[in-house]
Amino acid sequence: MNLPRAVILPINVTPLPLVQRATAMVFNQVLKQHPNLFDRLGNYASKSFRFTPVDLDLSFRIVPSERSISVTRADHPMRADATVTGPMLTLLALLEGHIDGDAIFFARGLTVTGDMEALLALRNALDDNGLDLAEDIGRAAGPFSHLVTRVAQAIRQRALTGTVQPWN
Repeated sequence: MNLPRAVILPINVTPLPLVQRATAMVFNQVLKQHPNLFDRLGNYASKSFRFTPVDLDLSFRIVPSERSISVTRADHPMRADATVTGPMLTLLALLEGHIDGDAIFFARGLTVTGDMEALLALRNALDDNGLDLAEDIGRAAGPFSHLVTRVAQAIRQRALTGTVQPWN
């Protein structure tokens, strides 16, 4: 599950402050829709988690106790207690619980380093919240919520099935 080249190139040349702002907007919308998202982390809430998509020149760091997300270029040094590296669509599918993280890990579709207990706690917390990024992003779109949700769902469905069909 890799992002199409037509998506990768524009994202990789977008100025980092714009990527940070868009990422923070989505992150804050998810937290608004799922205020208890990190409650099950317990002592691991203060840990930092880095997610680096192999198909993008970006890396994301989340610190649950601070309710913060930061974005850097992938090669920028960034301290994290646990790191997950894999294709962006795989990381998003894991976030929403659409694929089995253990199966992907053992099939070498992901690289995981650092505090494994913290990552397992994060995975359990995510599994309990039933995240639906298409719905969460759609809710933030005001009067366009229905349209944005439908488009996001269609994109997700195509990504998960791996099929590329004409848009019209």
